[in-house]
Amino acid sequence: MSFNRLYELIKDTELEPWLDTLEQQIEQALDNDVNGKLGGWKQVIEQLPCISASSVNLDSAAVSVSSLIALPDKQTVELKNALKQLMPWRKGPYNIHGVEIDTEWKSNLKWDRLKDAIKPLHGKTVLDVGCGNGYHGWRMLGMGAELVVGIDPSALFVMQFQAVKHFLGEHNLFVLPLGIEAVPENLQAFDSVFSMGVFYHRKSPIDHLYQLRQCLKPGGELVLETLVIPGDENQVLLPQDRYAQMRNVWFLPSSKAMMVWLKRCGFKNIKRLDESSTSTDEQRSTEWMQFHSLKEFLDPADETKTIEGYPAPVRAVFTADAP
Repeated sequence: MSFNRLYELIKDTELEPWLDTLEQQIEQALDNDVNGKLGGWKQVIEQLPCISASSVNLDSAAVSVSSLIALPDKQTVELKNALKQLMPWRKGPYNIHGVEIDTEWKSNLKWDRLKDAIKPLHGKTVLDVGCGNGYHGWRMLGMGAELVVGIDPSALFVMQFQAVKHFLGEHNLFVLPLGIEAVPENLQAFDSVFSMGVFYHRKSPIDHLYQLRQCLKPGGELVLETLVIPGDENQVLLPQDRYAQMRNVWFLPSSKAMMVWLKRCGFKNIKRLDESSTSTDEQRSTEWMQFHSLKEFLDPADETKTIEGYPAPVRAVFTADAP
């Protein structure tokens, strides 16, 4: 797994200052095999079959790749079994040479809620914070982005991206095993920065907003999607322990409070693009993610509440410009 192409691409650009630390950061992250599974995942990638791609589609619900001749049934089964060794698959969907990866999240629905309302991505440099396996990054390329850098500290998600990339080929999308803390302070190098499904996992939400702002060029656009609760600009929920069975949930503001926080952090032209309840059609257990999902996280007697008694998940999408 090499990132040399990325290093070459960002030379002589606003991203070049990151080169001082980036290679070492990636090496250290990949050496930190917390659960002892990284070697096995790498072996899965190395043993994937080489299949010529005649068509790659980055502009449909399922990011897909296909060849002129459909795979024989036996090879399709073998490919499916190989990709299942990288479970659970949470973001998608994908269709890899006829193998439909039905992920926990129908991430295309989230993308559809924002794609027509954000600034054009054509020719832009984009950072996707907490990108998972890179699904939204592929969709950003489908909208014409010049370079997409995704960061996510989960080694499994990085390996899932490598598996998809193996079949789709080289594109200007890279998923790095890093968190936002690895991005140099005040880099100001990206035209657009996405933070989707990350904000409520941050212990210090205001610090996160400043980190996002420092990644953006002046006038660049932040696209932020997060869990919200009902209420006025002073309303915020800090769960006592878990929220929808998630331990690492901290601050859930109202949409109005979120907009106040963005303004306080210096962002301009702040807009709420969408606010939608998360349905059990959008997030659910599947053959590719067999653990409990949203259905099990809701109160069985009242689906407007989580199993802990909090308001059921509602997600809002915001855009804002860096000053």
